[in-house]
Amino acid sequence: MGILRRLSRWVGKQDHMTHIVAGNIAPGFSLKALDNKEYSLSALVERGPIVVAFFKSSCPVCQFTFPFLERLYKRYGGDAVTFLGISQDDARATGAFAKEYGVTFPILIDDENAYMASNAYGLTNVPTTFLIDTDGAVKVSSMGFDKKDLEAIAAHLAERKKISLAPLFRSDEVVPVNKPG
Repeated sequence: MGILRRLSRWVGKQDHMTHIVAGNIAPGFSLKALDNKEYSLSALVERGPIVVAFFKSSCPVCQFTFPFLERLYKRYGGDAVTFLGISQDDARATGAFAKEYGVTFPILIDDENAYMASNAYGLTNVPTTFLIDTDGAVKVSSMGFDKKDLEAIAAHLAERKKISLAPLFRSDEVVPVNKPG
């Protein structure tokens, strides 16, 4: 987030949350992944829905959330559903994060672009996860870790792919309802 936007929030000039909420049209972006491949939102929405998760590698809630996003990806990703992580760190820290937390879906770097995508989405916290449908509309907008939001993403993708909904959380796991980012 830009310094001026932060200052205006701190002095009370902005009284609303600035991240994109469900029902809004997702701002476009074009970013490079760790493998140097370019990803553009406008091209991806033509293929199907997109799950986009913004993060910082040092964020404990991001570290907690991404293994669950990886589960979603393993079950619902691929064929006509795209998963993307958007890192606010450099390539080295981002690669280490992906390896440590087992992330196999593409991770894009926003750091080298002065956080252009993060600023366009008005992020105030990470992780922030969006489910964007083929019309560009945000179906789910989730700040921090939110169990119900991740389950809503799973349900939407299962319905979209016409496959049975699988439990995202195992019965032997103790998973909080939410963790603020």
